[in-house]
Amino acid sequence: MPYNEIMKALKEEFTAKWNDKQPSPQGGLEDHEQLSVLGSGAFGTVRLCRHKQSNDVVAVKYLIKKDIIKKKQVRHVINEKQVLRSIYHPGVVNLVFSRKDLDLLYLAMPFVNGGELYSYHKKLVKFNETQGKFYISQAFLALDYLHNMDLIYRDLKPENILIDANGYIKLTDFGFTKKVEGRTMSLCGTPEYLAPEIIQSVPYGESVDWWSFGILTYELINGISPFHLHAKDPMVMFETICAGEYKIPHDFSPQLQDLIRGLLQVDVTKRLGHMKNGSRAIKEHVWFQDIDWHCMLNQTIDPPMIPNVKDPLDCSHFAKSQQMTITRSRNDQFVKQFEDF
Repeated sequence: MPYNEIMKALKEEFTAKWNDKQPSPQGGLEDHEQLSVLGSGAFGTVRLCRHKQSNDVVAVKYLIKKDIIKKKQVRHVINEKQVLRSIYHPGVVNLVFSRKDLDLLYLAMPFVNGGELYSYHKKLVKFNETQGKFYISQAFLALDYLHNMDLIYRDLKPENILIDANGYIKLTDFGFTKKVEGRTMSLCGTPEYLAPEIIQSVPYGESVDWWSFGILTYELINGISPFHLHAKDPMVMFETICAGEYKIPHDFSPQLQDLIRGLLQVDVTKRLGHMKNGSRAIKEHVWFQDIDWHCMLNQTIDPPMIPNVKDPLDCSHFAKSQQMTITRSRNDQFVKQFEDF
């Protein structure tokens, strides 16, 4: 099936799910065995859980209601659930189920047990161009899918890219993702990856993701991001980002150098991928000329690295985290705030 036909079918499925805004059922995870803690964040933890009857394994994000309200992130969390339940693509994590009880919200997703791309990149310091291109090509397909669904991701970075047991990647963490048909002005994202237009508080669209895509490409193959030297002083870093002041390593191939220059354009009108369907300019760039996009989408290309995963419950690729402490309530104090979750 042609790529545009695939996207059309996926858009129809996405739209149907997005418009069917069913609230999550009440209840906890009594039907699941709670296993290892996979990570922790601002509002709770992520645990590996196994269904007691089917033995199906999921990664469940436990979110503490009162902490979400305290940090004024209710809409973000509800939006993340809506995004997760609506998306479906081999390059993204999606929702298995969601629930809520008196104190917690639960988002269950497939357990991608190869760990974060960040961890592998940190060990190697940097990927060569062939290795990097494999992961970058998949990131492109995932972003292109999201943009076809009118979603802007806004948080592309190695920490938000997971590797599955077969060596392929999936984008995760959709807390900053927003459905936008046109422009938005929200200030969010990771400082080193912010596009100039976000910093300057001007209306922006999906081109901010292609800027971040350029940063990711640069970082995976160079070892550090182009603006990393100024990371300790955010204001100086923002100034250099808005001025487009960065150096391209001499060991980057001429084709890669050209791609980076095209993506890291401060002037949005000159940035690769800035127009609707403009992603084709990235996909057809000379640096990607040896990529079989059909095979990449269908994941039939041999990965440069396959994680050492012993079994479906293997958590060895995730750093050990502490379990959160929850003081249980006798009644739901926040029923109205989360009635749409």
